[in-house]
Amino acid sequence: MKDDALLIDEALAGNSAAFGQLVTKYQDRLYNTLVHVVGSADTASDVVQDAFVQAYVKLNTFERASAFYTWLYRIAFNLAVSRRRREKPTVSVEHTREALGHEPLDRDPPPESRMEQQERACQVRAALDRLSDEHRSILVLREIEGCRYEQIAEVLELPVGTIRSRLHRARLQLRDQLKDILQEDVK
Repeated sequence: MKDDALLIDEALAGNSAAFGQLVTKYQDRLYNTLVHVVGSADTASDVVQDAFVQAYVKLNTFERASAFYTWLYRIAFNLAVSRRRREKPTVSVEHTREALGHEPLDRDPPPESRMEQQERACQVRAALDRLSDEHRSILVLREIEGCRYEQIAEVLELPVGTIRSRLHRARLQLRDQLKDILQEDVK
């Protein structure tokens, strides 16, 4: 597959298939990240689609100071935040389970164990959804996407020190929300 810079040049020259290759390259990664940020598979799908449309329309403004995915994620994140502000979120464990789908079931553990794992996953998702947008996005980028602090700072357009402190606060908030689950593990 061609590198991003070449695909961008071709897309700017009018080759829409080149932009299609960028979409193919990044759509799954962006979708998987946004599902965790927005808490809904349908919303994540809509935001990803809108982000690619905006990226295509604004491709000539891409300054290449960052990676294409970083720029694309920034567009998607801003769209997701705007969408969340417009909508009043109502989240329940059942809604989260329906929106994200069920976890793949492992056939080895007994059914009780699988149910406990699913319930814990739903509790973690619900707790993650209760975090502020800024804390949730930093946690997702760091813990799920595995981004370095510098990458997160670039995506969110914040100083690295701010990223570190917000990540620390986000982890503390998540830990507080999940303290009942953590105490069950000790028993």
